[in-house]
Amino acid sequence: MLGDSQQQCGRQPLACIIPPFLLERMAESGDAVVRRRAVVDLAQATAVYAVRDLVRSMPTFLATPSPGCCRDRLVYDARGRDELPGRLARREGDRRSRDPAVNEAYDYSGATYDFFHELFGRNSLDDAGMSLISSVHAGEADGEGYQPMNNAFWNGSQMAYGDGDGVVFERFTRSLDVVAHELTHGVQSFTSNLVYRGESGALNEHFADVFGVLVRQWHQAAAATKGEQPPRSWLVGAELVVPADTRRAVRDMQHPGTAYVDDPLLGTDPQPAHMKDRYRGSADRGGVHINSGIANRAFVLAAEALDDEPWETAGRIWYDAMLEIPSRAGFEDAARITVRIARDEHGAAVAKAVRAAWKAVGVTVPAGRKPR
Repeated sequence: MLGDSQQQCGRQPLACIIPPFLLERMAESGDAVVRRRAVVDLAQATAVYAVRDLVRSMPTFLATPSPGCCRDRLVYDARGRDELPGRLARREGDRRSRDPAVNEAYDYSGATYDFFHELFGRNSLDDAGMSLISSVHAGEADGEGYQPMNNAFWNGSQMAYGDGDGVVFERFTRSLDVVAHELTHGVQSFTSNLVYRGESGALNEHFADVFGVLVRQWHQAAAATKGEQPPRSWLVGAELVVPADTRRAVRDMQHPGTAYVDDPLLGTDPQPAHMKDRYRGSADRGGVHINSGIANRAFVLAAEALDDEPWETAGRIWYDAMLEIPSRAGFEDAARITVRIARDEHGAAVAKAVRAAWKAVGVTVPAGRKPR
């Protein structure tokens, strides 16, 4: 049931692309459609807060492993309801559907699989051929029937995508980096399994943003005409937002805090770009979606300082770090681990660039400190 899974959005391993502080802002909107949808989302998101950490401790029980070496994609149509997965709409090898959401879920989950497999030799999320299951057209009950879900989430075993409200958000399958972001939460479930609170939770969101954007950049470069250089964008979810002068995306990795500014429905992006401005409150699980902007900017600075594509050296360093970083790591741990990997695997010049990137956002690399 989506009703059981959707109300757990925001906890690990269940993760939604739209953070709770945005839903809270939308719940205060003067637009009745936006307000009604946000109120339902918030009520469902807080209903099972007490058990979120229990689920984090047993992600493998939620997996649907499939033996073999290749992509195994299954896309279902939830038909606007909250029962998952729904009706099978397209399986691996089937011809294209007439439904663009089905095709987007199929194509983008495949692009994510290909990225991790071709660059890092990883066989699906669990590195053991796990099936990539998606449900499109997911809905949610609001007491007066079903409404299109205004979110996308990974629930530990599959993806689910809503169609948005058409006022703030479009259908959630439109964005490759959002699909890859959510599937990267799946990779983390089988690797670092970062605790979804405070700095470790912000790193959880950070790694998902990094690889979400890298999948898109890599896919765009592969599809580009020979000799053509696609523009490099560090926006997350640009295709999701209904265009407006005051909003460009859900997040901006290069310039945190600028994805939306003085927007009448979303407010202003609260992400900081430096540790001196980090959020210290208790909302958003201690700022997991907010403070991730600090680490995001560090990655962009490191990637831009290196003389290759972002998914090559920087992406390799961050992937190796994601495999070994402790579940309760903080920003200093992430900085120390990425600098060490950079030095050991890529040399002193790369390590210097990575160290400088972290220093630029206010995170120094302490000598000799062990991860928490």
